[in-house]
Amino acid sequence: MTGRVVCIDMSTRTLLWVVDGKPQYGMDVRFGDENNPTRKGKFDIYMKMKDCVSTIYHTPMPDAMFFSGGEAVHFSIDFATYGYAHHSHGCVNVRDRAAVERLFADTRVGDTVVVY
Repeated sequence: MTGRVVCIDMSTRTLLWVVDGKPQYGMDVRFGDENNPTRKGKFDIYMKMKDCVSTIYHTPMPDAMFFSGGEAVHFSIDFATYGYAHHSHGCVNVRDRAAVERLFADTRVGDTVVVY
């Protein structure tokens, strides 16, 4: 396989960064609930914002990598603080700030995101 892919496995709650078929590193993630589900499918990163704030929920979304509508992979202080006790509004939340900063630096607009 060739290409750059953010693989997001909802069953194991993990994100894996893969380049040319070789896993680079992974991290824990969480998702939306039944009222605000995270979309599954194959997408592309269409925008990146280092210091994003949600225009809907008015909450910080640092290191946001948008892949479907308003859904993005980003750091979540709520996830870092409360773990899986809460959920996102559809985004893919990362609790490890250093890991998501690294992913933000490594990804490019146009990279593939697969949520399954």
